[in-house]
Amino acid sequence: MNKEIGSQSIVEPMKNFISVKDVKDINGLVQKSLHYKMHPFKDRHVGVDKRVGLLFLNPSMRTRLSTQVAAQNLGLEPILFNIDKEGWALEFEEEAIMSGNTVEHVKDAAPIMGKYFDILCIRTFPSLKNRDDDYSELFIKQFIKYSGIPVVSMESATLHPLQSLTDIITIKEILSHESQAKKTKPKIVLTWAPHVKPLPQCVANSFAQWVNAWGEAEFVITHPEDYELDPAFTKGASITHNQDEALKNADFVYVKNWSTYNDYGKIYCNDPEWMMTNEKLKLTNRAKVMHCLPVRRNVELSDEILDGPNSIVTQQASNRVWAAQAVLAEILKSSS
Repeated sequence: MNKEIGSQSIVEPMKNFISVKDVKDINGLVQKSLHYKMHPFKDRHVGVDKRVGLLFLNPSMRTRLSTQVAAQNLGLEPILFNIDKEGWALEFEEEAIMSGNTVEHVKDAAPIMGKYFDILCIRTFPSLKNRDDDYSELFIKQFIKYSGIPVVSMESATLHPLQSLTDIITIKEILSHESQAKKTKPKIVLTWAPHVKPLPQCVANSFAQWVNAWGEAEFVITHPEDYELDPAFTKGASITHNQDEALKNADFVYVKNWSTYNDYGKIYCNDPEWMMTNEKLKLTNRAKVMHCLPVRRNVELSDEILDGPNSIVTQQASNRVWAAQAVLAEILKSSS
């Protein structure tokens, strides 16, 4: 395995980027991302005369902009396409009788995109109606199957790997500037927060998957009863319904809402007591507070947190560029 940074690959060949399972060396990829943060145009030559398609089936701001900037830093030409607004309604089911609202099958659309682009980046979203359908990840799997080129997930029905890589980058960056002499592993807490509508489990699933795979933290997940996540993603974490207990001595607190997994896509509890405040932060080790954004102020997180010294949400969001750049660079070098 090549451990160099910059113009050399630091991980084993990356064919797609769908989950942490596509990454052989998390710390190596983090190191590469932080190297790009210091030297954004170091590898501008690797994407020259190549194109990346950014396909969106649902809205996006940070993912869209950061991936576009990352591509341009590598010399790639990014082409954005809002399939949900600008394209034909796609059919994804095999052997479908297309007599309804869908106009074009992914079997016909994806191979064409494979001819237009060198990499496909795709953002999909769960319906929150049928768990089996959402967790099958049919949409992104069909693009992988039929496009014939590398596929990067910019969020899928169950996971958000670019966000999770960004989260690990940000945690590592903070730790590198703070003394950790008193403890070998930081304590990271993922806490559920109230919201006005049901949200997917994607970010929470993905963060849990990445922190567990990283293995360099004490990891606790806290949420009200009935908000358990899929054990496939949380295995390895401590789980508690007592938020105050979870927050004790935490170094990082990741705040995120998600809807129910077992009785799929529901809101049972919207207890405002679960919102993070400065009073709750007194239980922590002056913890840094994280959120993937967008955030509902004074519902999920209080103004005093978001505008205060413990919030690292802006630093976290800005690191989205370097996560995307490292992933795109690895795929370009693997396919060259």
